[in-house]
Amino acid sequence: MDQSEATELLKAERARVEAALAELEASARRDREDAVQDHGEASDLVQAGHDAGQREQLEDELLAITRAEQRLADGEYGVSVESGEPIPDGRLRAQPTAERTVAEQERLGA
Repeated sequence: MDQSEATELLKAERARVEAALAELEASARRDREDAVQDHGEASDLVQAGHDAGQREQLEDELLAITRAEQRLADGEYGVSVESGEPIPDGRLRAQPTAERTVAEQERLGA
């Protein structure tokens, strides 16, 4: 995969995750305002827990994007961090932050 395609994939992925984080924050803000008006309920606590988990997942995705951008800058994008084997372009198009080949990732159980 050439560098310009990789750059565009990572930019799009970053934009997607940042938009999801912004929407999550806006939703959480609305939920907090509603909770104040409703004096809080158990469902608000459940939603807050769900939001926290989703926020953590999105922040992990941002870190993965940052690592992929660094690999791209270092000329190491598209190469497994584990084995040094090339990661197929199809995998990178599907998951631009992929750090390992499918087989390596499956061995990790993730």
